[in-house]
Amino acid sequence: MNEKIEHLRQLREQSQQGGGAERIARQRKAGKMTARERIEMLLDKGTFHEIDAFVVHRERNFGMDKQKFLGDSVITGWGTIDGRLVYVFSQDFTVFGGSLSQVHAEKVVKIMDMAVRNGAPIIGLNDSGGARIQEGVVSLGGYADIFLRNTLASGVIPQISAIMGPCAGGAVYSPALTDFIFMVKNSSHMFITGPDVVKTVTGEEVTFEELGGAMTHNATSGVAHMAAESEADALFLIREMMSYLPANNMEDPPFKETGDDPLRTEAALDTLVPQNPNKPYDIKEAIRLIMDNGEFYEIQEHFAENIIIGFARLGGYSVGIVANQPMVLAGVLDINSSEKAGRFVRFCDAFNIPLIVFEDVPGFLPGVDQEHGGIIRHGAKLLYAFCEATVPKITVVTRKAYGGAYCVMNSKHIRSDLNLAWPTAEIAVMGPDGAVNIIHRRELAKAEDPVGRKAELVADYRENFANPYVAAQRGYIDDVIEPSETRPRLINALNMLQNKRDQNPPKKHGNMPL
Repeated sequence: MNEKIEHLRQLREQSQQGGGAERIARQRKAGKMTARERIEMLLDKGTFHEIDAFVVHRERNFGMDKQKFLGDSVITGWGTIDGRLVYVFSQDFTVFGGSLSQVHAEKVVKIMDMAVRNGAPIIGLNDSGGARIQEGVVSLGGYADIFLRNTLASGVIPQISAIMGPCAGGAVYSPALTDFIFMVKNSSHMFITGPDVVKTVTGEEVTFEELGGAMTHNATSGVAHMAAESEADALFLIREMMSYLPANNMEDPPFKETGDDPLRTEAALDTLVPQNPNKPYDIKEAIRLIMDNGEFYEIQEHFAENIIIGFARLGGYSVGIVANQPMVLAGVLDINSSEKAGRFVRFCDAFNIPLIVFEDVPGFLPGVDQEHGGIIRHGAKLLYAFCEATVPKITVVTRKAYGGAYCVMNSKHIRSDLNLAWPTAEIAVMGPDGAVNIIHRRELAKAEDPVGRKAELVADYRENFANPYVAAQRGYIDDVIEPSETRPRLINALNMLQNKRDQNPPKKHGNMPL
């Protein structure tokens, strides 16, 4: 028996060596952790339990039968983050460049199936050269098996992807199907076709970083959600994100006592919005002043910066924040911001995370590029997401709420539970200037002093219509509040909405305007 136990220990030790000491050294020299080191840093110390450590590939052609590594090119198992169960797979670049083989795919599929059955998040640490060419179509079939699991798990358990190295070709679609993608600056890349293929086909010369680097996908394409300074930073950010998320769609997000007074008021909010309605201010400042301990976990901060999304806590409750940003494009809605916010709203709704909306929107961005790019269709995605959501939804109108954008940003008419407004709110079909140009067009054309007369009419319109009280008289705004009391009012509303019951008509699924 002792000999067999010793043999088992030797095999375990062998499986822990990955592609061997030389390749591990090469990985570290490139400034990257090994697949196991990443898991150890991600999970609570000593909680990782590995499965399929003895699996080997089955390919016999191209001399592959002489190159076998226990566990093949991916490590799978489970552990905990802050004491809560998570499942994880970590691709091992030291074994065949982390390439996906049939057994690699089978290991990933097995751990994903376990995650869904047991209702716990799945975290994928990606570092792979792509499909294992020696296995041909079998490798491609493995990718498709994973894609199916990603799709079936969507909205059932949180799915997180971290890109720790290359991720190319068909491999990019598994992360793209997950909820959030983390990338590491200067060391991770995602693209369908690499720079060499791009040059051959289009003649364009582009670097790996320019084509598919962390900042390219965080700031330009919007494919990724977080850009980390290092691998350790990426793993820390994943741990932090998990603290806001439930384990699955049947649970509520974790409640965390933050020690921040739920009745705290903030006098600084009373003067945050400038008297000049055309002057910008930073909505992030309002978010920090209102949320527990001033903490805000922003997502996609470099993409579509005219809208802000992220997680925070209010009175200990995890909430999703959607806010127009007056500092960028005056906070208008456009194609990118509509998609960014719409997808986040749907994630929060899927996982029972209440939505807090801060609204200051002058409308949709005009222009030929926007119209030809499909702003109607893309704007409808955000509208669809808010209409469909049944989680507690609260809106605070801080300043402008004009036109169709007023409707889209979680208005009372699309099942918002509570709509509050600051006294600085302007709720109208359009801004005073545009309204006067239309309503008083003939009068202004005949006026002796059209500039002066227009100024009078604009002031009159602003006083009588561009305020929150007309909407409040109709019941479209539930209450007009002092900005300083926003935090206690929101926390009280969340407590009131704890047992909210709402559902959509029975159907297989809707047909949102993709």
